[in-house]
Amino acid sequence: MKLNEIKDNPGARKPRMRVGRGIGSGKGKQSGRGGKGQTARSGVAIGGFEGGQMPLYRRIPKRGFTNFFRQSFVPVNLGGIQAAIDANRLDAGQPVTIEALQKAGLVGRLRDGVRLLAKGELKTKLTVKVTGASRAAVAAVEAKGGTVEVTIPPKPPAEPKAPRAVPPAPEAKAEAKPKGEAKSAKGEGKAPKGEGKAKSGAKPQDPAKG
Repeated sequence: MKLNEIKDNPGARKPRMRVGRGIGSGKGKQSGRGGKGQTARSGVAIGGFEGGQMPLYRRIPKRGFTNFFRQSFVPVNLGGIQAAIDANRLDAGQPVTIEALQKAGLVGRLRDGVRLLAKGELKTKLTVKVTGASRAAVAAVEAKGGTVEVTIPPKPPAEPKAPRAVPPAPEAKAEAKPKGEAKSAKGEGKAPKGEGKAKSGAKPQDPAKG
């Protein structure tokens, strides 16, 4: 075989379809774009557009959320640790740390740490130092006389919220006096309309004639 004879396998490359070369080619006139309209133009990105009605991705109810602060741990089971000890990949007399687990092949790429789980049976007394551990795993290690040291402290219990301060009730307004008393109070100190003024049509009487 010569260099000029090297070629791809049959069907490995498909020739490009030439468009716009007459209606007899099957790809003439509109060049495979159909009739006139939005899809006949360049830059069309319809995607989830449904002609103006509410699209499907907005009609479906949304539930849940993504916790950006969630930590991702690599799980390690007690059964795997015991198997590594039996295979002489782990030394039971030394603390079982994350570095020791990596050397033993139980942990690959670290994420946010290593979490100890209780799956499997533990037969050896161990001192384990990991990022986190389940309650069952801690109980299983302590049952064999070992200890578990967790590097991430547990979350403190949430403090109870203080009760909301209730604003003091507005002071009760002074009781209003009855309308009759108010009018009498307004009328005190005023002379009657007829008193102090002489009638316009009456003449003053002569005291001698009386």
